[in-house]
Amino acid sequence: MRVRELDHHRNWAYTVAVLIIKPVMVPLTRRRWIDRTKIPARGGCVVAINHISHADPLLSAQFVYDQGRLPHYLAKSGLFRNKLLGWFLLSAGQIPVERLTTHAVGAFDAAVEAVREGKCVVVYPEGTLTRDPDLWPMKGKSGAARIALATGCPVIPVGQWGAHELLAPYAKRPQFFPRKTIAMKVGDPVDLTDLVAVGTTPETVNRATERIMAAITTLVEDLRGERAPAERFDPRKAGVKEIGNPNQKQRRRAWRPARRSTAAQEDT
Repeated sequence: MRVRELDHHRNWAYTVAVLIIKPVMVPLTRRRWIDRTKIPARGGCVVAINHISHADPLLSAQFVYDQGRLPHYLAKSGLFRNKLLGWFLLSAGQIPVERLTTHAVGAFDAAVEAVREGKCVVVYPEGTLTRDPDLWPMKGKSGAARIALATGCPVIPVGQWGAHELLAPYAKRPQFFPRKTIAMKVGDPVDLTDLVAVGTTPETVNRATERIMAAITTLVEDLRGERAPAERFDPRKAGVKEIGNPNQKQRRRAWRPARRSTAAQEDT
């Protein structure tokens, strides 16, 4: 049940999505949503969330929608290559991103425009599912920071935990039973005031990105009841590919996923 009225008119695409997602997610998951009203009721904003499962967009969409906001995602462009799905996503105002290419600037411009129109843009600042072995937030990309510095909009950090039990990273089949608990905690807006005053420079972008990731990590620590590693996992330093399944090895056109540690799958 929504705690607020929607901030924008819900078009047919959103109506269809709600009719499909909510009847599935509500009975199959338990929701532990903390401080959710910290998401602004109106006005352009960026909601920045850690990324642990391909189920995240569905779960966070429900979370944001129930706070009266229509979520607009920066989504990987591959989802838009299917003509039917791409048409549906574009109709719902989702923004395709060509990751690790110069074409990503188009997504940035679209996200900035959406924020300036008063919309809620949802960003996974890690850019893909975390590569950290224990699913802690890893080193962030600059997208959320750049949007915030360009617009002066609030960045709302959200830590989440539990989606990996519903659908493990890169798994093909969800595990609906026993019923999984999805925890999400919203933090206070990340203070970027001093950086916005300076403007968008490589230094301010890096500092803003670090503040956003630190805020998200603190929230995830609260949910897990654990301390994150002192240094965030960096795929480049670790020699891990930045997109796609990092555990896959191609062999005769077949893919074999590596085993994930039991610890990485535990929900505290």
